[in-house]
Amino acid sequence: MFESTDLVTAEELARLPDDGYRYELVEGRLIRMSPVSFDHGRIVMQLGARLHNHLRHFPSGVVVTDVGFTLASNPDTVRGPDIAFIKNERVPSRGKRGFFKGAPDLVIEVLSPEDRPGETRDKIEGYLVRGVPLVVVIDPHDQTATVFRPAAASVTLESESADLDLSDVIPGFSCQLREIFQ
Repeated sequence: MFESTDLVTAEELARLPDDGYRYELVEGRLIRMSPVSFDHGRIVMQLGARLHNHLRHFPSGVVVTDVGFTLASNPDTVRGPDIAFIKNERVPSRGKRGFFKGAPDLVIEVLSPEDRPGETRDKIEGYLVRGVPLVVVIDPHDQTATVFRPAAASVTLESESADLDLSDVIPGFSCQLREIFQ
């Protein structure tokens, strides 16, 4: 991962030319993200498709991938979770430009081999303190999912038959881990 030393704003991030990389902004520092692995992309699609299909039948919001969320200003923090969910009442109008202002209602991050544990913990904590009520971290290597909620102990699901229950944010949604990793 490349990290800039000069501070950058969310507006400057939005104007960067497309160079084939994804970027996040953490307290004004530009962080270039590596392209994701095949397993990473497959897991994002498996879970994203399940969420999308559920929301077609039970429309409580919108699921998105790689959308920038402005979580803090001066210095700016813009994160692009692998998957995010926004409740209907918070979905911006079509055609609105720029990053989403504020935190999503659900964040799902899929770990990559180069993710460092300390940076992952900081990212999770950043989401929670900025108002994300539910953060899920999927580990493709161990085939686990760890669920984080504010002011609660994290829960790690390790069995392929374990249910990933997101119904407190997306009414009625749960799936077994094996459905994500197949």
